[in-house]
Amino acid sequence: MANDKGLVLVTGGAGFIGSHLVHRLVKDGYTVRVIDNLIRSDLSRLRDLIDAGRIEFIDGDVRYEDAVGRAMQGIDYVFHEAAVCINRSMAYPKESMDINLNGSHVVFQSALDHKVKRVVFASSASVYGDPTTLPMREDGPLAPITPYCVAKLSSEYLLRFFARKGLSYNILRYFNVYGPHQKVDAYYTSVIIMFIKRLIAGQAPVIQGTGEQTMDFVHVNDIVEANMLALRSDVSGEIFNVGSGVSTSVKRLAEILIASLGKDVTPQFSNVQSVVKHRQADITKIRRLLGFRPSVPVKEGLKEVAIDITKDPDSYRF
Repeated sequence: MANDKGLVLVTGGAGFIGSHLVHRLVKDGYTVRVIDNLIRSDLSRLRDLIDAGRIEFIDGDVRYEDAVGRAMQGIDYVFHEAAVCINRSMAYPKESMDINLNGSHVVFQSALDHKVKRVVFASSASVYGDPTTLPMREDGPLAPITPYCVAKLSSEYLLRFFARKGLSYNILRYFNVYGPHQKVDAYYTSVIIMFIKRLIAGQAPVIQGTGEQTMDFVHVNDIVEANMLALRSDVSGEIFNVGSGVSTSVKRLAEILIASLGKDVTPQFSNVQSVVKHRQADITKIRRLLGFRPSVPVKEGLKEVAIDITKDPDSYRF
């Protein structure tokens, strides 16, 4: 499996974003190793690559030094994607901090010990909390409001600590990631799947509150591209927002999906309120320093997901 582009480790590589990233890395000619404990991931996302001998898979947990140490042998680059999602972090905060923060510590320490050339860390726009101004800038106020957000922000500072010892890194703050095979329990983007499933069943989507709350939907392909740019760039030690730069209301989301599936229904509204009311990334920095350009318009990307779910609804089980 040797390759002159280097050996890459993807933690959480059987997850939604991680698996898309693994496929891209293989396509681009990298040699790839994945470590994932498969508790909340799906190995079927990588089955084609495993069966073809294109990647090496390790069933392991990022909290355990021995497992991570074995996975880190000979590694040139690391993408740290493994994490517990927001929903689960609120239900099980201790577990969330253990995996999302202590797990990050184990990965970063091992990367330093094994003289890895670059770590790209998957952080989150949730570190900003509920913003007071839009769009949200990397140097804006930080106000994490869940254990997930706290651990992500703490991991950012932890990575800076290891950088002082010589570890090269870039941090990517993902906004509302969506795309084929997305997680059905993602705190913000699961609304996409819920709306589509109701529409397929001939029911109207149910919108929380007024529907004016907004998200910055960014397609998983654009997230993967940002990761590749963060890996290959001469720029290091930076934090980048990764979003579309476009704010889309939940009401507009429902309208796009209704039109995409050709349904004649009117959205319903509930009194349930969302935790964060607005999201919009300022992507000036990642454009300027990494040359990042979002390539998938929201309307086009959402239509793709709607069609994908229509073809295989059982793969998007709650």
